[in-house]
Amino acid sequence: MAKKGFQGMGGMPNMNNMMKQVQKMQKQMEELQEDLNQRELETSAGGGAVTVRINGKKEILAINIKPEVIDPDDAEMLQDLMMAAINEAIRSAEEMVSKEMSKVTGNMNLPGGLF
Repeated sequence: MAKKGFQGMGGMPNMNNMMKQVQKMQKQMEELQEDLNQRELETSAGGGAVTVRINGKKEILAINIKPEVIDPDDAEMLQDLMMAAINEAIRSAEEMVSKEMSKVTGNMNLPGGLF
């Protein structure tokens, strides 16, 4: 006598359903990644002395430096401001991508390389 609920190959429709959901999620992730690549963020350091524009691909689009912070006798300060602004831009871009992707993936904890 077969156990109640055992359907042998009857589980296949569920697997097909799961594959359709995975394919749908993959398509959503690809579309979202394309959208995120086009988005731009702007960060700054030194109270706006240095501003950096970055996109979702983590490509620096622009760096603006206020002339008053360009001091030939203190290049180190300008370097520090630039590094702080660039690092903040990268962190912000990564955070944006992660936040938006988690809306699609939910709690699946997919490695970053998958999107």
